[in-house]
Amino acid sequence: MPSNPFPPSDGRHNSRVGLCLFVIYCLLYAGFMLLTTFKFQSLATPIAGVNWAIVYGMGLIVAAFVLALIYMLLCTNDEAPAEDEA
Repeated sequence: MPSNPFPPSDGRHNSRVGLCLFVIYCLLYAGFMLLTTFKFQSLATPIAGVNWAIVYGMGLIVAAFVLALIYMLLCTNDEAPAEDEA
């Protein structure tokens, strides 16, 4: 029976990395919320043919995907799985 290609990692390390990346995303999202609350007119500024709100919103989606990839890379155990002798 083949061994698991993704052996379990240390849970504390994964939690710490996940919380750090979550804080980064929360800061990005808080920036968006602060802009929508206090500088609403600045979001109407056109950038590359669309307004700043659309660019920032799409950036938040891309940032979430990139942070998920970073989490996957940092929390995947790169050790080779042990081979069964039997």
